[in-house]
Amino acid sequence: MPKGLFADCESLTDIVIPNSVTRIGSITFLCCRNLVNLSIPNSVTSIGFRAFFNCKSLTTTIIPDSVTTIEGSAFQSCTSLKEITIPHSVRTLGNNLFFGCESLASVIIQGGVTYISRGLFWNCTSLTSVTIPNSVTKIEGFAFYFCTSLPSIVIPNSVTIIEENAFCMCDNLTIYCEAKTKPEGWNDDWNYDKRPVIWDYNASEE
Repeated sequence: MPKGLFADCESLTDIVIPNSVTRIGSITFLCCRNLVNLSIPNSVTSIGFRAFFNCKSLTTTIIPDSVTTIEGSAFQSCTSLKEITIPHSVRTLGNNLFFGCESLASVIIQGGVTYISRGLFWNCTSLTSVTIPNSVTKIEGFAFYFCTSLPSIVIPNSVTIIEENAFCMCDNLTIYCEAKTKPEGWNDDWNYDKRPVIWDYNASEE
C-alpha cells in the first residue's frame, strides 16, 4: 500500500486489506482517528513507519505470521489499543512502536525478535503484562519508560545488554532476573529508579 494512502481519512472506520498487499507503507493510515476494525492479511510482510500513528479508535489488531518487520512508531498514540501479540515471524520492532498507547494492557512477544527497541513501550501507562522471550539479547534505553502500572517483569538469561533508563518511572515494578548477578553488558543506570530486583529467578520453582 503506497505511503500515506489513507492519511487523515477521519471518516474511515473499518477496512479489509486485500491479499495482494505485501507491505503497509509509511503513514498509510496516519491519523485515521475513527478506524476501529482492521484486518491484515497473511500476504503482508512489513508494516511501515507510523503506519497507524494516532489511530485513536483502534482497539485491537492481529499481526499475521507473515510479518517480519514493524517499523518505528507504527502504532504510536493508538490510545484505545488494549492488547497485541507479536508473532514468531517478526524479527524487527522499530523504536517507539507503542509510544503513548495508554490503554495497552497486555503484550505477548512470541520469540522472533532479538532486542526490545528504544522507547518501545514508552508511556504505556496501563501495561500490566508483557512477555520477553528467550530470543531477546538486548533491551534498549527507555524501552519501558513510564509504564506506571507494570507490576513485574521477567528478564531471561539471554539478555546480555540493557541500556540506560530501560525501566525508568516504572513506579510499581519488581524485576525478576534469571541471571544470578548483574551482567557486565548492563548499563550502570539500567535500573535508574532502583526498583526491587530478584536475582537468580526460576519461574519453574514457583
